[in-house]
Amino acid sequence: MKTNKKNKLTKKTCRIEKGAIAPAKLARFSVSLENNLIKKFDALVKAGAYPTRSKAVEVLIQNFINDHSLSCGNSKVIGSLNNIYDHHKRELLSKLTSIQHDFENVIVSTHHIHLNHHNCFETVIVKGAQNKINVLLKKIKSVKGIKYASLNIYAENAI
Repeated sequence: MKTNKKNKLTKKTCRIEKGAIAPAKLARFSVSLENNLIKKFDALVKAGAYPTRSKAVEVLIQNFINDHSLSCGNSKVIGSLNNIYDHHKRELLSKLTSIQHDFENVIVSTHHIHLNHHNCFETVIVKGAQNKINVLLKKIKSVKGIKYASLNIYAENAI
């Protein structure tokens, strides 16, 4: 569990009950913000980033809960691992396939797209233990010929 000077995480703060908030019931609350901040926020809402101020705040809170769950480091997660690579690089495809077979218990599916004559884009859908998926990302990043690799994950208990 991570601990830093600003924010101490405990087992209690890392425990978020799945489905603890019933989506059918709404609660109203009030927030005080600096005028300049709320003007910028409202401008984004008005520009179409979100249909209402309430929806924008809902998304921000959901992201905050997800980030907190992920910071605990031991969440069950779902997400995508995206990478771009040169498929002409010697033995790259066999190394990627071998790594993916080693992680078949967290890989749900893969999708491969040809970008141009040399480059491919691959999305790997993952579901399982966050620490195992982080190891998968590290192994894929270490393969010679991988140009870009990123991971987008969401904690299952925050959904």
